Amino acid sequence: MSSIRREFVKTLFQRRTYIGWAGLFLVPWLIAIAFRFSSGGPRGGGGGADQGAQIFDNVRGNGLYVALAALIALATFLLPLLASMSGSYTVAGEAESGTLRTTLMQPIRRGTFLMSKWFVANVYVAIGMFIMAVAGIIAGGAFFGLHPLALFSGQTVGVGHGLGLMALSYLFVLLGMATVVSLAFCFSTLTNSSLTAVAGALVLVIIMEALQAFSVFNFLQPYLFTHYFNEWTNLLRSPIVWGPIVKAIINYVVWIVGLTGLGYLRFRRKDILS
Repeated sequence: MSSIRREFVKTLFQRRTYIGWAGLFLVPWLIAIAFRFSSGGPRGGGGGADQGAQIFDNVRGNGLYVALAALIALATFLLPLLASMSGSYTVAGEAESGTLRTTLMQPIRRGTFLMSKWFVANVYVAIGMFIMAVAGIIAGGAFFGLHPLALFSGQTVGVGHGLGLMALSYLFVLLGMATVVSLAFCFSTLTNSSLTAVAGALVLVIIMEALQAFSVFNFLQPYLFTHYFNEWTNLLRSPIVWGPIVKAIINYVVWIVGLTGLGYLRFRRKDILS
């Protein structure tokens, strides 16, 4: 716990931490303001394009949709970007600043040191998404009010039930972002440049998302974690469509375990003089 606390305190003293959180706080407000003072609005994109369009269409009638609109708007780029930044600083950031050598010369368990960094990187993303959800609820309630939520399957659920489904949706996307953190974390153990790690992870995420646009690569989709980023929309049905969600969770877990394992194997052999 002491190593986790130490890593979290270090995160709180970095300016980029608050820049990322501020951006996630502002986006729901910008969405709410845009819909309040305009006659049109953006459409959803990504794997859940139809559901995204429906979410944006319903924003003016129910403020609950603001938080959902922010989620579908950010799940394919800004959130992966922040997750990449968070994961890349775990090892490469310390190597870049010169503190990693000093740390590794101390009698510490490298596995504990590494896992505490991975955990705090995910906590950073989790806090940011919590801020985004709260901002979405407040902004949506302020501009449009909070009303019963209409599901994609046609049923309507109460505000409390809708908030619960929203929480599940955010947790699902958080698991997806933990996969991106793990990817950047793995790159972070391979280089002493945090920018290189960020670029490597983000470019790979973009390549995966681009592959989904071409039918010739359809056979790869079940194996790409980006393919499942918008599967949280299946939670907004009654009954919930669990099949795609379970497949997504299995995919995420396999990627997380594999990438963190590779990062650990690389880090345990890292020279303290590098």
